[in-house]
Amino acid sequence: MRIVASGAPLGEARAAAVLVHGRGGTAEDMLGLAQEFGQRDIAYLAPEAPGHTWYPGSFLAPLAQNEPHLSNALATVSATLGRLAQEGFPPERVALIGFSQGGCLAFEYAARNAKRYGAVAGLSAGLIGPPGTPRNYAGSLSGTPVFLGCSDVDSHIPLARVHESREVLEELGAEVTERIYPGMGHTVNADEIAHVTKLLVNLARSPAVSR
Repeated sequence: MRIVASGAPLGEARAAAVLVHGRGGTAEDMLGLAQEFGQRDIAYLAPEAPGHTWYPGSFLAPLAQNEPHLSNALATVSATLGRLAQEGFPPERVALIGFSQGGCLAFEYAARNAKRYGAVAGLSAGLIGPPGTPRNYAGSLSGTPVFLGCSDVDSHIPLARVHESREVLEELGAEVTERIYPGMGHTVNADEIAHVTKLLVNLARSPAVSR
């Protein structure tokens, strides 16, 4: 498993973030995005998928069609969080941030492993599975701040799935902010960067994460 790091050294960081790239992307792509956040007291870890793809099919495909890749991808996120925990960063001190396929993976991981995270953000993303997928996740996100940002005409992410994801995450106890951008492409815009930056600023400033 390749994990690339940037930002503050783990021994000095006030909080950490796991950055999950999209289909065809790289760890370096996400670290480039992290530079836009401008938070020097955050340690960033970006795992990279084999072949730069976390799972082969659409995130809307039947779950079995994306196995065993989906389970392996979720395990990679878990291992990255585990590495941070060993360095003194429990989930409530870690933000989980993903774009596109990586955002879908971040949301699905958080839902399947519901607990208090420092923050969760999915940019052009939604929960994984075909329409009608049972969303009987266990646990509670316990007030985790969550951001969803997406176009209303995204060619990969149906607007209905964005709304469904918001509802499911709220039912799991998250404090969700959803932003829909009319006519935007499958990309990241300045408003989304501002929202994620705010999440990271709040996380780093929180007394619960001071060292």
